[in-house]
Amino acid sequence: MLQLPKLYAITDCQMSNCTHEEIVHMLLAGGAQLIQLRDKDASARELLDAARKCLPITRAAKAKLIINDRVDVALTADADGVHLGQDDLAVEEAREILGEEKIIGVSTHSLDQFCAALETSANYIAVGPIFPTKTKENPSPVVGLEFVREAKKLADRPLVAIGGITVERAPEVIAAGADSVAVISALYPFAEIQDFFAKPDITGRVRAFLDVLSK
Repeated sequence: MLQLPKLYAITDCQMSNCTHEEIVHMLLAGGAQLIQLRDKDASARELLDAARKCLPITRAAKAKLIINDRVDVALTADADGVHLGQDDLAVEEAREILGEEKIIGVSTHSLDQFCAALETSANYIAVGPIFPTKTKENPSPVVGLEFVREAKKLADRPLVAIGGITVERAPEVIAAGADSVAVISALYPFAEIQDFFAKPDITGRVRAFLDVLSK
């Protein structure tokens, strides 16, 4: 069974005022070992270029790089895997394309979706949003920690929690049953400051998460 680190870091160029490559360098410097390349606004070519720049960096650090949504980009770049939403390719379709060795994760937002994901070959299942989040234009309804507890009772593989998770909230999410917390906005503490030249202390924020998650 796949072993996930407790922190699942996700890139965001808009929030960070950094390139994906810069973000990955800083995430790794902080100790992140599982990174998702996420860019909803990028074209397939732009995301592929970013993946090809980031993969040598993550591989040198013995970290995993997962591509958000795009199975074609994950395949072409030879990334470590892909993360699928409910509107993306089905898990088994992605598995047929990527093969047995690649990591495939899937997002779920209800108990029905979670149970359906258990019937697939997904290596991990994400649940959320746990708390209110600003990283999606039309987020699914908040499911809360109780959903994490319910999912954990049924889970036969790693459980990733996502959505509004801060440094302060991360320990209670793990305590509720999550094996890993996926984090976007909380990694970019300057995200709400309208300074086009500011770059957040991403490395420091990763270390803060890892510190509280190691206790």
